[in-house]
Amino acid sequence: MTAMSAPPFAKHLAANDKKTRDKAIKSLAAFLADDEQEPISKPDMDKLWKGIFYCFWMSDKPLVQQALASELAELLLTMTSLSSSLSFLRGFWEATVREWNGIDRLRLDKYYMLVRRFVNATFRLLGRSKWEKSACDTYNDILTREGGPLCPADIRVPTSLAYHLSDIYVEELDKALASAVEPFLPAPLSTLLTPFFLLAARTPTSTTYKRIQSEVFTPLFSALSSLQPPEDQPRAQKRIRLDPDVQEQQYPALVSNTCFDSPTEGKIEGGILRKKLLRRIFEIASEPDTRDSSRRKMYALFKESTEDDDAGEEG
Repeated sequence: MTAMSAPPFAKHLAANDKKTRDKAIKSLAAFLADDEQEPISKPDMDKLWKGIFYCFWMSDKPLVQQALASELAELLLTMTSLSSSLSFLRGFWEATVREWNGIDRLRLDKYYMLVRRFVNATFRLLGRSKWEKSACDTYNDILTREGGPLCPADIRVPTSLAYHLSDIYVEELDKALASAVEPFLPAPLSTLLTPFFLLAARTPTSTTYKRIQSEVFTPLFSALSSLQPPEDQPRAQKRIRLDPDVQEQQYPALVSNTCFDSPTEGKIEGGILRKKLLRRIFEIASEPDTRDSSRRKMYALFKESTEDDDAGEEG
């Protein structure tokens, strides 16, 4: 995309007329799927995402919003190179963080839905790449670098984004694994959860840590628990949310097809994986960059969880 072609593309995406916006989205999809296109420059990517963001802003009916959110997220999977998809994804997150505080209350739910769709599509993209380590590391960098939605040190990043990602992250990974047409290699949980491990360790706010533990760590470790089969576990009490995608679940696809950090070595039994992840939390808690308040909580989580395992084994 050249500097000359980017502005009109963005202008058409954000047009008042729905037919113009729809035509621009189709043109965008064809453009991104063209493997002969040059990589999009950072300035042009910013202009492009400005247009896409306000294209979604203009969508005003639930079914239209849901269809457009899915269409935009699926663009990640239509691009011909993994690096191009990740560059497009970086543009999404940069635009989302940049524009988030300007979203009014009435539009907030649909942007939560858009985030959910992109998280799901990203997991499918990474799964399709066989969880290539460099791709997973790039994704983690997108989330945790300065300006990323899970950056622990950037006070400009809205905390509501970190909360929402905590709420949906494991849930969407489970859905992505369940929906794969061709079975994915086991998902490397330690790698994929690294942004939450680091945010939990370094966040300056106790509420963010609490959200990560209650919505990521606790339900995940419950699902992976070796003390009882997943199908026999009581359903976790989940907050009621407005997003129509939300379902109560114990992550059956995740439990049956995950590993610690090496997909090619095959899946790991849930109880063993749980212990390895808890050990990883203990190791991060021990690092010098971990805040003292988080260190105490992470040590406590490790101790309580391993004591539960030991008690179950003795029983």
